[in-house]
Amino acid sequence: MGLVGPNGAGKTTTLRAMAGILVPTRGTIVIAGHDMSSEPVAAKSALAYVPDDPRLFDQLTVWEHFIFIAKAYRLPDWTARAYELLATFELTDKRDALCSELSRGMRQKVAICCGYLHQPRAIMLDEPLTGLDPYGIRSMKTSIRKYASEGAAIIVSSHLLSLVEDLCTSVLVLHRGKQLMHASLGEMRQKLREDGRHESLEELFFRLTEVPTEAPPPSATAGV
Repeated sequence: MGLVGPNGAGKTTTLRAMAGILVPTRGTIVIAGHDMSSEPVAAKSALAYVPDDPRLFDQLTVWEHFIFIAKAYRLPDWTARAYELLATFELTDKRDALCSELSRGMRQKVAICCGYLHQPRAIMLDEPLTGLDPYGIRSMKTSIRKYASEGAAIIVSSHLLSLVEDLCTSVLVLHRGKQLMHASLGEMRQKLREDGRHESLEELFFRLTEVPTEAPPPSATAGV
């Protein structure tokens, strides 16, 4: 699912609540059958959340991050998978590099690898292409398609509507904390055809979220 909306729409807040970082004011969050409020450990064990600005441990190497994640999730026999992720995201030669020495794009790749290591059933990615080079973008897209095909539920939050249209099977449009639309891309296109519109996702997004310019409020001071 693609999660889209203007700045301040509530996309990151939604993801942080689903990840158990923020407590929602109302409603229920269930991850892989586990209620986040009553079974937080089980729910969080089934998910991966990669924020748009992932914070790594500067004094740990790339491989030490994998060791940390493996111990946190109590993973057995994880090294082969870790090496596979290093190769997929072109980090093999950075295995023993401190994360403080890595570029923004490489740090993003390390965070993504750490998220994938425990094979989560729910994956939430906030602007996952930030800082990635063309090879990294291709690897990122391929990985999203791969894990989705294997049954993982994936939410991609992005301002890149072309990415959402390319990857996602459904779209949720948020605006000012409210849901404007939630439908599969097929349903959206069918509805647009029925309405006689021939819009791209970008055109639909602007039509849904644009707010008419309001006249400025009258002056609070009166002339004397």
